[in-house]
Amino acid sequence: MSGVPAPPFYELDGQIAIELPGARAVFTTAAWGDVRETAAEIATRLGVSVARANQVHGANVIETDAAPNRLLADADGVTTSTPGIAPMVICADCVPIVIAGGGAVAAAHAGWKGLRDGVIANTVSMVSRLSSAAEPELSAAIGPCAGACCYEVSDELHETFAHRGQGFRNGQNLDLNAIARQQLSEAGVETIHDLALCTICSDPDHLFSYRRDRHATGRQGALIWLT
Repeated sequence: MSGVPAPPFYELDGQIAIELPGARAVFTTAAWGDVRETAAEIATRLGVSVARANQVHGANVIETDAAPNRLLADADGVTTSTPGIAPMVICADCVPIVIAGGGAVAAAHAGWKGLRDGVIANTVSMVSRLSSAAEPELSAAIGPCAGACCYEVSDELHETFAHRGQGFRNGQNLDLNAIARQQLSEAGVETIHDLALCTICSDPDHLFSYRRDRHATGRQGALIWLT
């Protein structure tokens, strides 16, 4: 698949997949359509039940042991320890993150507001709490998002993250991947895989981008389930 690097990421039914400890995750592409419309079909293809929250660019994380035929509460992270349930988030430039360890999994949607407000730390904390291990070894994967090559932001937004180090700045561009990697590491995630695939400069037939397509675009999905 064009744009997909060497393992641990691989192609699964035309999508981008990765194996994490006790779990499998998929980052969908445009080939499976706008996941707001195709989530049920995706669930059938993968043999799981998709659980998705009403994303609000915040830091709230919820736990679920079911996947009702509706959106869950307002949240930008969904976790579970129930087999067959696949937490899913949707993105079109924001950072999709999947986390696994100790018999629990989570999917998180991290825009710059969520990164600022702690959605990653909150999601990791919930996975650890749900884990069957006292000190679980956690792994995470970062999917397609707006890259430091293209994500131009204001000086005011750069200042939001400047106190954490200038390594997040690439000229006028912000490196969301680097912020996510640092926050995952600080939260205790030991293994972090980064797809390093920019949605903005990707092939429009491969990935949706809210910024590139001037808002009239679909959404990718990131989902993870226990294996």
